Amino acid sequence: MYQLSVFLRFVFVLAGCCFLFCGPAALASSTANLSVRIENLSPLGGILRLGIYNEASYPDDNSKPIASADVPVSGGRTIVVLHGIPPGEYAIETFQDINGNGKMDFSWIGLPREPFGFSRDARPGLGKPAFERVKFVLLEGENTQVIHLQNGIDLFH
Repeated sequence: MYQLSVFLRFVFVLAGCCFLFCGPAALASSTANLSVRIENLSPLGGILRLGIYNEASYPDDNSKPIASADVPVSGGRTIVVLHGIPPGEYAIETFQDINGNGKMDFSWIGLPREPFGFSRDARPGLGKPAFERVKFVLLEGENTQVIHLQNGIDLFH
């Protein structure tokens, strides 16, 4: 009986150690990394501002993204890598802040004055595309998206 209780104690201690040491690794592996290749950057430079949004935060232009990056622009393309994002459905919004004022600039009639883009290369109409048109599934592990920046709005798409 004594040997059985020592054996059970050993098993519980071993199981606790496995949980302690493997638990954080298991949690870390349930996240995703996202590489976003941005094409068609303007030669005027500035800062590429990119945000990842879930369905609840996407419609609100003032919401905080799930993950974001600001990258200096040099050349016609760049790659932005974001780490540790929970898997799920997301949308990407990005724009090239040419004048570095921290916001997307619009003309007096509301048309964008700086290059912009959305996941799935969705084109806006009179407003940004609906979440259904821009959403993508971010899976555990490594993921890639490609966005071609746009310089205008096609009202007749």
